Amino acid sequence: MTSLQNIPYDLLLSIAQYLDLVDIYALQLTCKHLHYALLTRPVYREMAVSLLRRCRALPLYGFRRLSDLSTDQLVEVVNRAAQLERGWLTRTPRPAVNAFIPQGEDTLNGISKTSDATGWGIKSKYWYKIVGTPPDEEVDWLSPITASYTLCATKSGRVVCWDVHRDVGIAEWNPGERWELWKCRVEFDQRIVYFTMAKTLCGKDDEKVMQFELMQIHFPEQKSDSNEQIRPSFSNLRSFKTLGTVMNVFLLDPEARLLAGFVWISRFNSIGLYVLLDWSKEEYVFVDTGIQCTNTANWSCILCDGSIVIHSEEATFACQHFFPLSVLAQHVTPSNPSSQFVPYMTTRLKATRSISRSFIFPVLPPESYVLPFRQPIIQNVLITGDSNNPPNPWSDQLWYPESAHFVRQWWPTLPSVPRLSCTVVLLAQHHPQTHVTKYVLAQHYFTVPLDKSGTETDPKDAMMRMWYVSVPFEVVCVSDQAAEEEEDASEALPRQRPLLAVDFGHAVWLEHVRAADDEEDEEPYERGQMRLRFVSFPGVRLEGDGRAVRSGIGSGGGSDGTFEMEGAVRTLAIPKELDLHDVETINIDQSQGAVILSVRQGKIFILCYE
Repeated sequence: MTSLQNIPYDLLLSIAQYLDLVDIYALQLTCKHLHYALLTRPVYREMAVSLLRRCRALPLYGFRRLSDLSTDQLVEVVNRAAQLERGWLTRTPRPAVNAFIPQGEDTLNGISKTSDATGWGIKSKYWYKIVGTPPDEEVDWLSPITASYTLCATKSGRVVCWDVHRDVGIAEWNPGERWELWKCRVEFDQRIVYFTMAKTLCGKDDEKVMQFELMQIHFPEQKSDSNEQIRPSFSNLRSFKTLGTVMNVFLLDPEARLLAGFVWISRFNSIGLYVLLDWSKEEYVFVDTGIQCTNTANWSCILCDGSIVIHSEEATFACQHFFPLSVLAQHVTPSNPSSQFVPYMTTRLKATRSISRSFIFPVLPPESYVLPFRQPIIQNVLITGDSNNPPNPWSDQLWYPESAHFVRQWWPTLPSVPRLSCTVVLLAQHHPQTHVTKYVLAQHYFTVPLDKSGTETDPKDAMMRMWYVSVPFEVVCVSDQAAEEEEDASEALPRQRPLLAVDFGHAVWLEHVRAADDEEDEEPYERGQMRLRFVSFPGVRLEGDGRAVRSGIGSGGGSDGTFEMEGAVRTLAIPKELDLHDVETINIDQSQGAVILSVRQGKIFILCYE
């Protein structure tokens, strides 16, 4: 009789491809043969591929790649990623008590004996770490670039790379004047972080001239036979100028030296496309796409199969416009590095292909529609809508997009894993008398191109299907002084920046908490109570036919594979030392299970959850 112990390894590996990691653990406990047979690199590589298909980043440190890991390290990384995925999707993330235990610390069974009065019964204070920022500087922008480093831009224009573990700045770019950091991209294989800095030179609207510095910071590999610490170094790759109101820039393919930017052309109210096809050459492309720019649209730019794709999202549908690089190359214009040079728009160039697809909106139960400001704002689609084709429950006539966050899979992956994108939109409604603003969150997944096989109403397909945090809440905002140096600087109004950050399938934000007897439209707080809030949207898994289906991890949804359309919002624990009123920036790194907050006192709190 054939038993599990006699099954050939190749067949056992094929079976393992259909199992979750929990099932692998269970099989490993049955007997020694299966324990060692399933504790092998091919099995855990398949588990890593499965995690990547579920859009979960692996917790790699520094610039390590999957191919750099030993089998034991791969097992540890996969186990850690699966633990984070299950913890973040099924319950409130808990402080990761062993995240930062210093060498030589007195511990008992791996847990520090030090106590921390967080109210969560935690025996270790090492679930968070406090590191410094450049002294006497205010943080303008902050992002983790790996688990080992953060990149910090200050309001004076400095950019500093900070070693998290040693709590020290290890490299700096200081132009001596105010610049803004606009875009950052990490290339793990190259061990390089690319970023762009921007400042306004002169003019307004279509006559506005901006200067950009394209920079990189390179992290040399540490020699295995040397204890010498090799510091990263900054270098300038290209200076270039733009004409018009630049909406955003995109580092599409650093290896191919490809950069693009969107420019609002006010006289036509259209989107201009500015492209450096090879940023090592003194040339550019600047064309008017003729795509109309609306106040309700959200925009992103993606490189796909040799085409620059302009991705736009309106309240009820998304569009993608394709501009092949070969067509753009026909409109190259020479540039020069002189201070007098200003680029100009050469022609109108229409997309060679445009496609669109409607969003799929949920039918939420009536109790999900909480009305802000005691006004009948949200229409109850159960009463007025078609249940087979429900309308957008948050009308763009009443709610406006405060901010949109487009997230591509930025983490190291494998060629066999297709790429998925997601959008998280913060929708706002402002009370004209009290100036209180209430928010809701909307999230969805999409691919490039938007085409797919099958019907758009497949209840098991997550593509273009909306999830919500539908109960209105108050996000804490901080004031940013406008960066543009206008002729009358005294008229520059501060911008209100919501303290919200997103990663793939997750969002975290600071929220005002009102007492139970407060009126809904009471005036905004100045020093009221705050809390750190978190939501994970339903986990998905990419199928071979292009669909995204439920991952099977986490609560919500029907037994038939359909989705629940409401995100479960949780409150995260914070350490006693952290005063949320002092927070200036917020970020999230799902690969390490970390929320990263900078505060006014020149500190960065790295909070790890599991």
